[in-house]
Amino acid sequence: MKDERSIVVPAPTAWPMVAAFGLTLALAGLVTHAAVSVVGLIVFAAGVSGWCSDVMPVERHERIDLPVVGAWDSIPASRRAVEHLVAGDGGHRVRIPAEIHPYSAGLKGGLVGGLAMAITAIAYGVMAQHSVWYTVNLLAAGVVPSLAATDLEHLRAFSGAGVAVGCVMHAALSTLVGLLYAVLLPMFPRRAGLWSGLATPIVWSGLVRASLDVVNPTLNGRIDWTWFVMSQIAFGLTCGLVVARTEKIETMQTWTWARRAGLEGRWSDSE
Repeated sequence: MKDERSIVVPAPTAWPMVAAFGLTLALAGLVTHAAVSVVGLIVFAAGVSGWCSDVMPVERHERIDLPVVGAWDSIPASRRAVEHLVAGDGGHRVRIPAEIHPYSAGLKGGLVGGLAMAITAIAYGVMAQHSVWYTVNLLAAGVVPSLAATDLEHLRAFSGAGVAVGCVMHAALSTLVGLLYAVLLPMFPRRAGLWSGLATPIVWSGLVRASLDVVNPTLNGRIDWTWFVMSQIAFGLTCGLVVARTEKIETMQTWTWARRAGLEGRWSDSE
């Protein structure tokens, strides 16, 4: 007997998202590490298998109850028109966030955070290797062939090429990550310090660990991961604090169309 008080709809499933996540990991492993691709293929296979089990040989369905007939009769009708929101009016926003940090805050935060990271890394070099040049030479070893093939004593010694290349690489990466902080932090209105100081450095350290054997084998063979994570956290806390304390600016999505097009302006008294 047909039940007129309910309808049959396709059952929800999360397997397509699992399969997409596994495929993303499999492709990411092509530029990081083979282990990432292996895990991605396993997750992708599990997602495809679960997805197929939901649709073959018979699609999974679920029954949704319909409202009882006459349940809405007691609600009075209204002739008022619905007021539609327009972008820029009354604080309505099209995208999140409505306010962002200026790019200059990201540049400043990246440089200050890079300085904090450099101090932490140099402290490790002094305490563990008795050299202030050790960490910068390790960083430059990925670009300077002579440092990549040298021994421990030469890594501890001063190298003009190592210092120049290492400083340029560190400054460029620090400013780039600082810009990313300025863009991403407004999207985390709650506990932004936790994301910038702990979560992001730990995730970044994991990505570096997976790809460092290809990018910089010398650094990968001599790196102390405890100190590496500590230096990343020092950068994250410092850069995040600098960026978070800058005044935000509103995005153009809160402006009216006329203001964005430059049709609205102020006339000076002399005109």
